[in-house]
Amino acid sequence: MAVEESLRSKTLYKIELYLIKIIPMTIAGIYLTNTILSYFCIDLPILSLIGGMSLLPLLFLYISSYVFRFCAYHRMFLHYIVINDALSYFDYYTDGVFFSNRAFFLTQIIIAGIFMYVIAYLKFRK
Repeated sequence: MAVEESLRSKTLYKIELYLIKIIPMTIAGIYLTNTILSYFCIDLPILSLIGGMSLLPLLFLYISSYVFRFCAYHRMFLHYIVINDALSYFDYYTDGVFFSNRAFFLTQIIIAGIFMYVIAYLKFRK
């Protein structure tokens, strides 16, 4: 009985660890997809429903990344989400005064490109 419980909890631990690693990557991909589609006036609310983040889950993912000792590569996706959210909130609450749609889109793409470069560097450095 104790062996079965141990195996089950070990399996759950591995699943939890895998999900905590993969969820930020998935959310960052959804954010980028939503940004690109929004620029072309394609609104898919399901993307916001699936990948939308609030402060508490983001805080949980950050704390989990430190508890499980993830490297900087895995945290880069979380940093991208935070910067993307901050920029989006800034644009939303200033009613687009500082950014036109095109400038906002280009800023988002440049930020995504910078993060993709840093992520690739961290992943493949020797």
